[in-house]
Amino acid sequence: MTVPLPSDPRGASPEQLRTEVAAAVAGLDGLADRPLAEHVEAFERVHAALGAALAQGSAPGAA
Repeated sequence: MTVPLPSDPRGASPEQLRTEVAAAVAGLDGLADRPLAEHVEAFERVHAALGAALAQGSAPGAA
């Protein structure tokens, strides 16, 4: 299911926001093959990247 995303007030399109979210989630690729000690850091990076990408679409003035 594709969730429509609002436009970024800086001019990023919904497709650009989707790309940023996909890139963030891609940080979990291969996680099962990495040592358990690396999992927390990977989740923290993905969480931060998702927060940044999603905050762009929910910023005041977003279409």
